Amino acid sequence: MNYLYDGIFLFVGLFLINVLFSYQNKHIDPAFGTTLKYQIYAFSLFLIANMLIGYGIKFVFKAVHNLTFVLLISKGMEVIIAVLMGSFVYRSSYVENLLEIFIMVIGVVISKMK
Repeated sequence: MNYLYDGIFLFVGLFLINVLFSYQNKHIDPAFGTTLKYQIYAFSLFLIANMLIGYGIKFVFKAVHNLTFVLLISKGMEVIIAVLMGSFVYRSSYVENLLEIFIMVIGVVISKMK
C-alpha cells in the first residue's frame, strides 16, 4: 500500500510542477517583472510540489532500495505528464506526442548500446 501512496506523491508533485510551468508558458508574459510576480504568487504551490516529489522519491527509495530505478520511474512519469500537458494545454496531436516518445526511447536505447 505504501507503494501506491509514494507513487501518488511523486505523480501529483510532478503533475503540479508541469501544470504551473505550462500555465506560465501559455498565459504569463515572458517579461521579467511579470514572470517574477507569477513565480512569487505561485511559490507556495512550487514548494508543495517540490516536497511531494522529494518525499515520493525518498519513500519509494526506502521501499525498493534502488535509486536508479526510482529516478527512472520518476522520469517515466514526467514524460507521460509532459505528453498529457502537450495534448491538453497546447492542443498538440497525439501523433506528434507519440513520435516524441519514440525519439526519446530510441535515444535511451542508443545510449545504452555498447
